[in-house]
Amino acid sequence: MAKYAILIYEDPAFYANASPEAWGAVIDAHSTFTKQVSELGGSLAGGEALAPTTTATTIKGAGTVTDGPFVETKEAFGGFYVVEARDLDHAVEIAKREGALAAASLAFGSDTQPWCPHGF
Repeated sequence: MAKYAILIYEDPAFYANASPEAWGAVIDAHSTFTKQVSELGGSLAGGEALAPTTTATTIKGAGTVTDGPFVETKEAFGGFYVVEARDLDHAVEIAKREGALAAASLAFGSDTQPWCPHGF
């Protein structure tokens, strides 16, 4: 089975203003998704939620370090899952179950590669 990264892009304002009930619904939906991965014949190989973009540090060019991202967008990269699936079609089928955030956009990093400590 190959590994695929499912990238989750969403509006960070949702979390800044979410009620405890809304947070609970998000957690429940992610829990349901992780169970559905195996029900669909795949496996979950990893995943994480990321800290808000307001905590980011950006390194540009020859090493200039600045606080925060400087991107004009309504969506931010909020987290990811790595799933093992038979092929891209199977990974797409699994990702369609990621309904935890109806407003989130999902993108794929097709067939992730093993970590290479010496660069690309």
